[in-house]
Amino acid sequence: MSAIPFVRQFEFEYGKPAQLSPLIRRVVADNPGPFTYTGTGVYIVGTDEVCVIDPGPATPKHMAALDAALEGLKVTHVLLTHHHADHSPLAAPLAEKHGCKVYGKSLRASQSGKGENPLEAGNDSSFNPDIEINDGDIISGKDWTIEALHTPGHTSNHICYALREENLLFSGDHIMGWSTSVVSPPDGDMGDYLESLQRVLVCNFDTIWPTHGPAITNVRTFVQAYIDHRHKREAQILKAIDSGKTNIMDMVAAMYVDVDKRLHPAAAHSVFSHIIHMVKTDRVLCKGEPSLGSAYFLPNV
Repeated sequence: MSAIPFVRQFEFEYGKPAQLSPLIRRVVADNPGPFTYTGTGVYIVGTDEVCVIDPGPATPKHMAALDAALEGLKVTHVLLTHHHADHSPLAAPLAEKHGCKVYGKSLRASQSGKGENPLEAGNDSSFNPDIEINDGDIISGKDWTIEALHTPGHTSNHICYALREENLLFSGDHIMGWSTSVVSPPDGDMGDYLESLQRVLVCNFDTIWPTHGPAITNVRTFVQAYIDHRHKREAQILKAIDSGKTNIMDMVAAMYVDVDKRLHPAAAHSVFSHIIHMVKTDRVLCKGEPSLGSAYFLPNV
């Protein structure tokens, strides 16, 4: 179904800093997996006075690799895109070591007590930014300027960071080159996600650097394909309901017929996030609050 021009091949060595541009280095943590792809890419921005974006897991091996990469540098800021355990656990120890602050956006109160999503790498229970980031905030260093873009969808507190000097975006998990991003209720919101994608599209960045995987350079084509993929999925859902498939698992069985059935529960959460958005926009109806077990039908036209 998808025409997304995925980018999956890139060269890296675990724990070794790679110079990506005049202002950017990356260290890839050795934590590959189904949610992290080859591992968490930690970005070091600046020359001698730097910020670190998404320091990653607090494992001894990764901590030692990051310490080596930062030797001789002054870390002035630690920035977080969101609260998942493959992104943020090392933030507080790193900031304490270098005498700086952790910047990020806290979870909204209604979501802070929710359990972990089984479709994700897990939440970081220690996530607690020192400085609250809001949309449009500017964080600057000696030779770099970063603007925060609040991009809810994958999580309610997701922040992307735009580096003005190189017209690029550090996209966290909002946009990834190797895969679509998980948007799963209750914290994930498909309506917010589609709006956030559209916002990134019109910014016309030259490059997107996700936390996982290689750079995206054909930015406008790629992000538009991401958006189109979601719209096509919603068209499939409408078609499935119109054909009499009123519950989510029946829709999944028809829409994901060529996908390993072991992945169907994950697909069901993705379909559910779409349906919540479609109920909110009056394109799909159900009795009571939407749930994975609800029956869905189309409005009379």
